[in-house]
Amino acid sequence: MADSDAFELYDLRVEVVAGEKEMVCDHREGDYFELRGENLSLPAGQSFPIYPLAALLPLLPAKQRRTAPNDWMTTDAEVACPDPHCGGRFRITRTGVTTFRHGDVTRVPLP
Repeated sequence: MADSDAFELYDLRVEVVAGEKEMVCDHREGDYFELRGENLSLPAGQSFPIYPLAALLPLLPAKQRRTAPNDWMTTDAEVACPDPHCGGRFRITRTGVTTFRHGDVTRVPLP
């Protein structure tokens, strides 16, 4: 791949898991969304609250990329709900790898 304009990103699944405290926000254990490239998808009929989504979004591009084995981004998979009164947690799992081409995702030329 080094000689082409191809690169790989991990596909992600972000699932609601129960924490130590009761959940008080509008998410339920087992709810999830998936991320492939820049596209986020939810199962039909399921919603996902914007406040935990806003807390998760900055982490997702880093989780999509290869990281060093000892990097916390590699080893840490659960993120707490941003509401300090809620026990919800969000497990980020790498589910697969998708190959993209630079020329398909940007108009900026390679050097």
